[in-house]
Amino acid sequence: MGWAIGYDSNWQRDIGYGVPCICDYPKCNKKIDRGISYVCGGEPYGGEEGCGLYFCLNHGGGRLCPRCLEGKEPFKPKKDIKEWIDFKMTDPSWAEWRKENPFTCSLVSNQRNN
Repeated sequence: MGWAIGYDSNWQRDIGYGVPCICDYPKCNKKIDRGISYVCGGEPYGGEEGCGLYFCLNHGGGRLCPRCLEGKEPFKPKKDIKEWIDFKMTDPSWAEWRKENPFTCSLVSNQRNN
């Protein structure tokens, strides 16, 4: 099984090394992806110890984030970046998904324009 693109039902967002994103650490703008290399806990969905959010290497990516290390509530996850939203809304490989999710597409299109 590949981990290029998947879905995390806990955080309600796309995951995988094919999903570009920004580090979930507050005020960090480092571009990463939502692959295993950057997930808090180092395992899919965070494993047993991590929160499953995605962090650059400076903020715990692939290990535990600062909040999980201290046993605190997770940070607030960041929204999808424009690059990923544009890809989902225009790439032919997502045509079936767009057809099956018209309501979601309208919400994502609104986010894209903001």
